[in-house]
Amino acid sequence: MTVFSELRMRPATAGSRGWDASNTARLAMAGVVIFTLLVGANLATPLYPLLQAELGLTSLDVSLAFSAYVLALMSTLVVAGHWSDHIGRRAALLLAVLAGLAGGFVFAHAESLAVLSAGRALQGIAVALATGASSAALRELLPERPEWASRFTLLASAGGVAAGPAIGGVLSLLPHPTSTPSVIHSVVLAALLVPLYLLRARPAIQPAQGPRPLRALAPRRPSVSHAARGAFWLAAAVGFLSFTVFGFCLSLAPGYFAPIVGVDSRPLIGVLAGLTLAASALSQLIGVRSRFAVPAGLALLGISVTLIAAAAAWATLWLLVAASLAAGVGQGIAFRTAFNDVAGKVEASRHAQIISTVYVITYLGSAVPVIGLGLAAAVYGLEATATGFLVLCGIAAGTLAAVALRRSRRSA
Repeated sequence: MTVFSELRMRPATAGSRGWDASNTARLAMAGVVIFTLLVGANLATPLYPLLQAELGLTSLDVSLAFSAYVLALMSTLVVAGHWSDHIGRRAALLLAVLAGLAGGFVFAHAESLAVLSAGRALQGIAVALATGASSAALRELLPERPEWASRFTLLASAGGVAAGPAIGGVLSLLPHPTSTPSVIHSVVLAALLVPLYLLRARPAIQPAQGPRPLRALAPRRPSVSHAARGAFWLAAAVGFLSFTVFGFCLSLAPGYFAPIVGVDSRPLIGVLAGLTLAASALSQLIGVRSRFAVPAGLALLGISVTLIAAAAAWATLWLLVAASLAAGVGQGIAFRTAFNDVAGKVEASRHAQIISTVYVITYLGSAVPVIGLGLAAAVYGLEATATGFLVLCGIAAGTLAAVALRRSRRSA
């Protein structure tokens, strides 16, 4: 099946050629694409202080540029979260890589906030197109092991988000630090187009019927079956809170952490900003089976983010590192357990749509609170605003932990 026939939602022709990859190769391809796109979307984290100086941006401008990415991502998930069910997983991933290439090019040549935001928006579209497709592909390739499919999804996603700031910090040491990371990343994305194009695609799980197949791509109103509704809302709430913390780490945290480090080291700042997300990614490898995993993880998250604020107030680097790692572990365990629960209860034919809807609410946590954080920082200063923000996140995590604990006891 060619890419063009997939996009037109036409059946494969007899004797179609291509690389008939093994399941292992297809698993790797699905994971590598979403990982690479998320690395590119987060290369900018340690570059924001440079961009602020170069383009004359404020903390609010940085928040708006970051939110342009998140809002575009959410909008695309709403509009196109189900596309891969109809055009096929391979075609959706190809479109995602092409959008990522366009976003990287625009971002690398940005000379104003508007152009910077446009590049970030294109990167958000790319990540959104790949999110539902990669998650659904992993589940289809591991039909007997849905929990591991969810683990691989979250490992690739959180790993890409965590690696982006660290890689961006290292690449920023090269000449032209605000553009070189995007250029190098674009080369990697272009290389991914080759195996994706050669791959022999498997048929879409919901081929469009009738003379007007494009109608299947129209936006749909999200709906969840009654059996999965409770799990859906818990996963969405945990995701929203998680990405509220992640959004802070990936936007304003570099400026907040800089006085603690005491040196102007972009690689080190990038590593610190990505610690929570790296710990979240690695926590996917921890086997925790308990009905109390969600409340315990949320409680650990709440305590840890409060300690991050304490570390900043006391200028204690070791406490910052320890609290950031603990926050990531708590978030990773809580979100994975809640995510696995809803993924296991949703029917396979609607997996991409429902998981995309979970991510819409999840990524909303990276947009609205971060914009509010930028507005508050302009009035009260970054240090006071970030400290108050982290304490509020700690209280919210504790409250959600209590709700999850009550739900766990009720289902016992």
